[in-house]
Amino acid sequence: MNALYSIDAVRIIEKSALDSLPTGTLMQRAGKAASDLAKGILAKTPGSADRVLVLAGPGNNGGDALEMAANLANEGFPVSVLLVLNRKNPSEEAKQAMQKAVKSPVLWEDALSLKTTFEKLAKQTWALVVDGIFGIGLREGLTGNLKKLVDLVNHFDCPVLALDVPSGLDADTGTIVSADMTAVKATHTITFICDKPGLHTAKGRDYAGEVHLANLDVAEQHFIPSVSFLNSPDSFRQFLRPRQHDSHKGSYGRLAILGGDEGMGGALTLASRTALMMGTGLCYAVYLKNAPIVDPICPEVMLRTAHHFDFASDVFAIGPGLGRSLVAKDYLQQILQSSQTVVLDADALNNIAEDSDLEQLLMYRKHPSIITPHPLEAARLLKTDTATVQNSRIQSALSLASKFNAVAVLKGSGTIIATPDGRFSINPTGNPGLATAGTGDVLTGMVGALLAQGWTPFEAALGAVWIHGKAADSIAEKLKGYTGILASELAPVARTILNSLITR
Repeated sequence: MNALYSIDAVRIIEKSALDSLPTGTLMQRAGKAASDLAKGILAKTPGSADRVLVLAGPGNNGGDALEMAANLANEGFPVSVLLVLNRKNPSEEAKQAMQKAVKSPVLWEDALSLKTTFEKLAKQTWALVVDGIFGIGLREGLTGNLKKLVDLVNHFDCPVLALDVPSGLDADTGTIVSADMTAVKATHTITFICDKPGLHTAKGRDYAGEVHLANLDVAEQHFIPSVSFLNSPDSFRQFLRPRQHDSHKGSYGRLAILGGDEGMGGALTLASRTALMMGTGLCYAVYLKNAPIVDPICPEVMLRTAHHFDFASDVFAIGPGLGRSLVAKDYLQQILQSSQTVVLDADALNNIAEDSDLEQLLMYRKHPSIITPHPLEAARLLKTDTATVQNSRIQSALSLASKFNAVAVLKGSGTIIATPDGRFSINPTGNPGLATAGTGDVLTGMVGALLAQGWTPFEAALGAVWIHGKAADSIAEKLKGYTGILASELAPVARTILNSLITR
């Protein structure tokens, strides 16, 4: 699995590696990895003059940029370098990188007359711009000429390669350091030694672009244990088992999904149909009242009215179209007091957030629970606001998991799956096409279906979230865009993806 490391952890690993290597080794490796990637990017832009602009900052990130610039220039690429700020006491590695760049055929832009230089750069046609201004250590917003430079970079019509992390992006949280959202918007980021969580959640996916990890051949002995990772099929591989011929519908579990108040039956329909397509043996769609006689599109779903249902099921999911009536709260209380594994979404979470008795039932529940809030629901559960949740998505997910003793799935760009013991995973699949009604109900059905088939709560959440996002990516690839993806389109594609994973 691809581990994720905080800034503090990266510094520990980097120091350990530096102490065991000759001075400049890691910077040289970083420059080599970056120049190799740059050549690959340039090869995909036929007809360009291959002119490369490298922005080198005052720290070791700038040293990496100078190493890269020298490599490209020595191989015949036309490279221009703009030194951004000066540092009185650069590291020995950065000094070596500067000396190497000075000896190379690099063209140096005038850093003393920035206004004139900016005007000159804006008129040039670039095949690639390299952001080596600031790395993981930036803690203050970009202002003045730095802001103007970043704004200029973001208006170039060419690929932008960020070194380690786009300047202005917090590598831990994925937020933008500047209040005015000033940060380099890269098309590619090459991150060194370890992958960073901020590249994959919040604003990270929009600003980091395609992320490439270069571990710089750092020996395994230097790495410290990680409690976080990037979600992938390897994370839930143990449950991707082929079905036995000698099995029956009872072998794959019974799932009951409760919701579907008046005017919101579609949510329950989406969740229950998805559950069957994801392999649960039996699925009951339990309506608060007035259940339809049959689902004409998916008659395999068994429809029940809540007061006629005996609530004997392997797994419960509650929330899709549930509403906030007293009746809804009564059934929610009953399910929270049950001994079954429970998936809670939508109005189940809203009811819990506004009712301290229900909140206490979930907090002290002894049986497995999974909660799947979007940021507003998460804010209600944590008694805060959406901005606070989004500015600290990882910590918010961990707080939810700890507070409610549940696996918490904080939805959004880079969905975070967290456990009460402090582990978390960031999901890399999915796209803006999921920003439409009903996709959360589909996810609820997917999580419930995997649980019913015997997956453990954390792995069920990991698998459902990854496949859910991958289905959206597959649809977007076919449509050549994100607009107009329907929640009801996800389940058939997700079924295909799940089967392809099982048969590998």
